[in-house]
Amino acid sequence: MPTRRRGSGCSPDHHLPFAAVAADKPEDAKTLIEIAIERFLEEVPALAPLKLIVAVELRGRGDVQMYRVELPGPQVTKDIATDARVRVEMPRAFFNVMAKEAHVADWREAFTYGQAKASGVDQIMKLVVHVVEKQEERSRTRRARQQ
Repeated sequence: MPTRRRGSGCSPDHHLPFAAVAADKPEDAKTLIEIAIERFLEEVPALAPLKLIVAVELRGRGDVQMYRVELPGPQVTKDIATDARVRVEMPRAFFNVMAKEAHVADWREAFTYGQAKASGVDQIMKLVVHVVEKQEERSRTRRARQQ
């Protein structure tokens, strides 16, 4: 008579493959910030040469993680960015999802509805908004021509 394994009640073939388990592993904030910036700059390449220091504040359960992001690059360090010209803050859980999946329109919506907040030098803020709007306009025009 075969012995029965005790435990979850699932046979070994019901377990997730290694790749799926590794994909669910939480990544560190520094890597996620780099991913988010690279994805954003892929969609808005006109901002790639912009020289800027950004402070990123990620609020978690009772603590705030502060990062200094230097563009172009990006060069991300876990530090208080006293020389930052722009400050971006949002909840850490929200950022984790946005970094991996969001497009420019999603970021725009997050800032519009207050899930993410940005503050800083007014001219830089206006410049970024203007460049993003122009890029979205170009993207809409391209899609309309393709149809």
